[in-house]
Amino acid sequence: MANDGVNDPVNAGRRKFLTATTAVVGAVGAGFAAVPFIKSWNPSARAKLAGAPVVADISALQEGQRMILEWRGQPIWIVKRSQAILAALPGLDGRLRDPESSNADQQPAYVLAANPQLRSLKPEISVLVGLCTHLGCAPEMVAEIRPEPYDAQWKGGYFCPCHKSRFDMAGRVFQDVPAPTNLVVPPHHYADDNTIVIGVDPQGGA
Repeated sequence: MANDGVNDPVNAGRRKFLTATTAVVGAVGAGFAAVPFIKSWNPSARAKLAGAPVVADISALQEGQRMILEWRGQPIWIVKRSQAILAALPGLDGRLRDPESSNADQQPAYVLAANPQLRSLKPEISVLVGLCTHLGCAPEMVAEIRPEPYDAQWKGGYFCPCHKSRFDMAGRVFQDVPAPTNLVVPPHHYADDNTIVIGVDPQGGA
């Protein structure tokens, strides 16, 4: 008969083997299919670091020098301004679009409370996001006080060659340029005199 031998010990054993093998292969396949989803549930190392604070030692920073860090994919400029630059900043108010930094989105409130015109926690140290507020280009730092082709009364600052926007050494935007707002000051604080932490407000800061 056609079914002769189907239930004999050899065929029964073979049937159990094939059933078990099919189950294992199915389980392995399901495991491979699940891996991409499981990985997607866990944030990547890059994603974990994206919002992490950045700590820097600024003890070696000299007058006129700029340190560039990266925080949340943005360049962060830390600049030590000279006394001549600091003295020149108040005289620029009449040429600026927002000299008092009235746009609250451009800097933390505690920065303005510390130094409204300088936009910094320490007078000599400026901390800015190095992206032009027009189209996100990277302005050039031109810190010397001297006439420039784009400004005969230049007192130091940042010049964006893409569309000619200009900012002073506090990151305040000039009038009659494409950039609509001042450069952004990121959240930050000082862990000690020589250590700056980007991305974290000072304790009690708002």
